[in-house]
Amino acid sequence: MLDPTRFHGIIPPICTPLTSEGAIDIPSVHSLIDYLLDNGVHGLFAFGSTGECTSLTGQQRKILLEAVLAAAKGRVPVLVGVMDTSTERCIEYGRAAKAAGADALVVAAPYYYRTTQAEIIEHFRRIHKTVGLPIMAYDIPATVIIKLEGATIRQLYEEGVIIGLKDSSGVIDALRHTLLRMRGTDFRIFTGSELLVDLCLRMGAHGGVPGVANLFPAEFVRLYDLTQAGEWDSAARLQERLLLCFYELIAQGDSRYSGMSSALGGFKSGLKQKGVIRSTRVAEPLQSFGAVEEERVAEAMRRHGFL
Repeated sequence: MLDPTRFHGIIPPICTPLTSEGAIDIPSVHSLIDYLLDNGVHGLFAFGSTGECTSLTGQQRKILLEAVLAAAKGRVPVLVGVMDTSTERCIEYGRAAKAAGADALVVAAPYYYRTTQAEIIEHFRRIHKTVGLPIMAYDIPATVIIKLEGATIRQLYEEGVIIGLKDSSGVIDALRHTLLRMRGTDFRIFTGSELLVDLCLRMGAHGGVPGVANLFPAEFVRLYDLTQAGEWDSAARLQERLLLCFYELIAQGDSRYSGMSSALGGFKSGLKQKGVIRSTRVAEPLQSFGAVEEERVAEAMRRHGFL
């Protein structure tokens, strides 16, 4: 069993590079993984929201999974998201991840149907028992309808079903309560917020899983290092600089673009500007940025001194 303490620091939910035709861009996957690891990230999370996990076909998932693990070469832990509406499909994805060499799974409550906490607990139990990899619970009620309750998290931990939590709930008081409840255990807690990494680390979180860390891995690793050294004022200043740039990056799409299209367009445009990936294509039904939007992103990065 993987030591839970290996999960710490900055673990980006990696973008999924696509070609202009919409296929998995394997050279760009390798380039992105190398860029992240060369800049010191502590782990990788494939098939998260930033990775367009719900938009990929089964064949695309297979190709991307193999490419990510081949590029990572065991240098850091790799977590694989297995979110779906069906427990059985999550198990199927989990078995594929285990066979490919993943270190852990990331599992959310099943979505579409509204479930109870009891049904969620059984969902996690089944995946853990059948697949046999460590599980990081993913609390993201905005997309799965229901929030993981504190008692559910504690029960799943005490049963040995989960080893940690990625909190993308946006409910900061609930996160703090969980941090207090789990203090003194080996349970690992990460924030999924780009905006509150320093605050969550000060409250006792073990790291962050910010989507914009795809673009700014060195800066988020520096932020983490500052917090570990107790340099909270410097960490806050860096967090605020990243926050201001983030807000501009995700706002460069006009009314044609959903919030998620604009966010992914901002991240991918920035990575393209840095020469890390080759295309800003996103999977449909989300809409991809064009040259005008890409230039707006570049301008925003220049204004904030990141390009």
